[in-house]
Amino acid sequence: MNELWPWLMLAGLGAFHGLNPAMGWLFAVALGVHRQSGAAVARAVPAIAIGHAASVAVVAGALVTAGLAVDEGRLRIATGCVLVAWAIGHFFYGHRRRVRVGMTTGLAGLAAWSFLMATAHGAGLMVLPALIPLCVTNGPLAGLDAGGSAATALAAVGVHTAAMLAATALAAFAVYRWIGLGILRSGWINVDLVWTLVLVGTGLMLIVA
Repeated sequence: MNELWPWLMLAGLGAFHGLNPAMGWLFAVALGVHRQSGAAVARAVPAIAIGHAASVAVVAGALVTAGLAVDEGRLRIATGCVLVAWAIGHFFYGHRRRVRVGMTTGLAGLAAWSFLMATAHGAGLMVLPALIPLCVTNGPLAGLDAGGSAATALAAVGVHTAAMLAATALAAFAVYRWIGLGILRSGWINVDLVWTLVLVGTGLMLIVA
């Protein structure tokens, strides 16, 4: 179970990201409504997932690099502090710095938007608690096996992205075809606030662990 939980956490976070309108499915639905085409929704979802995966991969690569030279305990504390600081910054200033992309953007623009949005939300940072036990050695330069850690990090990004892609597609098509955007006014919770609280909670757990 100790070996399985990081993968389950990565998949769970991917699904959570996919269900968050700010991470992309709302944009996919808007494109479908704007172009009056379900195919536009289908094309938008993979582009959103690619941008999200790129953002997470950048953070995972940085973690693997740091893990070869930094003690795991110090890395956990540093990661926890970054998560808490990111959450505070996102809570006070995140809503003022939304990435602006028009509804007529192409798939490349949508992928770039998704990359920037995921980075601004700290999506890559949030997977670090699951990546640390998978990719980081217990001591500086232990084993020097960057190849194995890099392969594990890529697999982790793949699991996270697959879960995010599935959840995004499910939410986008459910809202586009059956539910409608009115649910955002009547039955949706403030996912952004939940996300901020999760960032803070995870950061504090890493610091005190």
